[in-house]
Amino acid sequence: MVNQDACEVTIVHEDVVRKIRKELPDVTEMVQIFKALADETRLRIAYSLTLESEMCVCDVAAVIQSSSATASHHLRYLRDHSLAKSERRGKMVYYSLADEHVADLVKIAYEHAIEAQQKM
Repeated sequence: MVNQDACEVTIVHEDVVRKIRKELPDVTEMVQIFKALADETRLRIAYSLTLESEMCVCDVAAVIQSSSATASHHLRYLRDHSLAKSERRGKMVYYSLADEHVADLVKIAYEHAIEAQQKM
């Protein structure tokens, strides 16, 4: 039986491998971004922040149906991983996504998931 996911013969294209190895960056920071967004609650929060540019902790808690402490924990995690930023205004703390790159990542992931569902 032929494995549909692997080559039937092993032929390494050394020129391609050398080129890619030379250009391949350290992916450590990228891994941390995807790990942070791999949590369902944090991804819901990030997606919410693509719909509303900033939200207070109380509103985020209401959206994800959790306590303010839980929402705050997840928001702090996103901030600590440079995916969100916060601003205190009096007694309220407001969060937003760190930049458009984060918003783009979240939106693209959503669009890809929708397309994948439609192909099934």
